[in-house]
Amino acid sequence: MTATPGATQEPGATQEPGAAQDPGAAQDPGAAQDPGAGPYRWLTRDDLGAAAASAGGLLHVSPDVSAAYPLTPADRAAEEERTAAALRAAGVGGRDRVVVALAEPAGALWASAAARVAAAAAAVGPRGRMRLHHALSALGATTLVATPTGAMDFLARLHLEFLLDPLDLGLRHIVLTGEIASKRTLGHLAGEFDAEVHEVYSSPFSGGALAWRASEDAPLTPLADGLLRLASLGKDDLTPEAAGPAELVITPAGHSSLGDAVLRTGQVVRGPADGSPAPGRPDGAAAVSPAGAIPAPAHTVGDHVLVRGVWLSLPRIGRTLAKIDGVARWELGVSRQGTLDAAVLTVTFNRPSLVGNPMWRSRLQESMRALTPIALQVEIAPEVAETSAPGMVNDLRGHHLGRDRALVT
Repeated sequence: MTATPGATQEPGATQEPGAAQDPGAAQDPGAAQDPGAGPYRWLTRDDLGAAAASAGGLLHVSPDVSAAYPLTPADRAAEEERTAAALRAAGVGGRDRVVVALAEPAGALWASAAARVAAAAAAVGPRGRMRLHHALSALGATTLVATPTGAMDFLARLHLEFLLDPLDLGLRHIVLTGEIASKRTLGHLAGEFDAEVHEVYSSPFSGGALAWRASEDAPLTPLADGLLRLASLGKDDLTPEAAGPAELVITPAGHSSLGDAVLRTGQVVRGPADGSPAPGRPDGAAAVSPAGAIPAPAHTVGDHVLVRGVWLSLPRIGRTLAKIDGVARWELGVSRQGTLDAAVLTVTFNRPSLVGNPMWRSRLQESMRALTPIALQVEIAPEVAETSAPGMVNDLRGHHLGRDRALVT
């Protein structure tokens, strides 16, 4: 259901799940908006992707263009200022020099924001650990912005491959963003680099900062009131149930075209908000969270899986494989046995003649390379299946809870 300007909506009403929506629709500039009031347009990553052809301004798009987030100059300035505030909260100041090792569109935004706070900033991209080491040294960096697995993999390669001492880099600050960090990541990096390590929760659509925390046990502190909230998984409701998981949602009230929207992030929290013990306390008895604090996400939900900081579209995998003759079933396996996520796509054919066929294996590999920048290892199941079945996800990290939000408990 497309929101009509001036139309009223029953407070408890939900939108029709299959309704078409236009995330880029312009709003009345003179209309007063209350960040806590509805009615809202509830949008997912797929809704933002469906409106990509009509969205205007600077578009922050995911690598597979499954989502397009429109930004006017004012919207972009607001994103940069919030991200700069996150860097200040992490202790970054005028004497620091910042290297951003994030993929686009987040990399350029974070570098621009860092230039507002630090003496210098540069975006060098996430690939190439030796290249990153050279960039940190050549630029005299004191601050590294990276994903949690990227920073941990960089540390591992410094020790095992390059035989270099992390302390020689002279980093004072490390800012982690873009992924669900493994346990003890923040503390381990702080000890190895002798640096202050902060984690920032960034928008999965724009890449800009939304909240931050200084330790693994701490909740997230939002950078703006009313922008980051919790919602029910099974229905369009900003008052999640007292017990059970809740989804992080973004309500960008000041945005030029999405000010009346609730953006489902696909990231799920379990913590004090749903009645479970607070982090760091087995019983949660004396845990006190700051006013407005939000638990950090530990899971994902929906039709996209977060792998190496990139959202992988399960429907697109399914549609791509459906075009290849003989594919009966598929399973996406994701693990994090070392420092990085590993993704394996196992395909089951419907007839034995395709199992050992190198041409069909090559077709599968090429189709996945065209789909995503994530390196997907393709495996062929030795057995065949005469009947087709929907694709499955086997997340050994324990992150992804399922594709259907209504079934997650």
